[in-house]
Amino acid sequence: MIAIVDYGAGNLRNIYKALEHVGAAAVLTSNPKDLEQADKIILPGVGAFADCRQGLIDRGLFEPLRTLAQTGKPLLGICVGMQLLFDVGEEMGEWEGLGLIHGRVVRFSGEAFVGKNALKIPHIGWNQLHLITPEHPFLQNISEGAYAYFVHSYHAVVEEPGCVLATTDYGYDFPSVVAKGNVLGVQFHPEKSQEVGLQFLRNFALS
Repeated sequence: MIAIVDYGAGNLRNIYKALEHVGAAAVLTSNPKDLEQADKIILPGVGAFADCRQGLIDRGLFEPLRTLAQTGKPLLGICVGMQLLFDVGEEMGEWEGLGLIHGRVVRFSGEAFVGKNALKIPHIGWNQLHLITPEHPFLQNISEGAYAYFVHSYHAVVEEPGCVLATTDYGYDFPSVVAKGNVLGVQFHPEKSQEVGLQFLRNFALS
């Protein structure tokens, strides 16, 4: 059973349906005991780092999530859920993350350019994944240059380069898939990324 953490973020039902499509049993929950009993956990995220963090704290989920991940339970963070895996987020101030992967979450640089056109922030739409460690199990059956769907204004700066499985170019390369042991993260939305997204969920759920 996979527990999808319900802390007030959006897209939960879409993630649930996507897991159902790939044959994985899931439950939406804001109960820490359900997280303890689950085989794996998905931490979704839509909105701002600080708001999502506070949603976890208000429901008594922040510390249990950190503890369960540290004890080896597989955890997948999606979009802001991925950003929460890091030490610090700089959106709307400076906020402590779960600290499961070392690094910071920063805003896209306004000085990035593609050709003569300044990039728009947020980064919205389809973009490519460039695989760094294609042999990693989480990247099984994912092709170099595969497209995924992104919606974000902030991205991770990872202090542990070996944790970056794939990058995406939006004026410069940023980490779009990360992993550290049992802790995984994707900056894009797999539930909106058609077959590529379903394959990531399949790799996480059924491995």
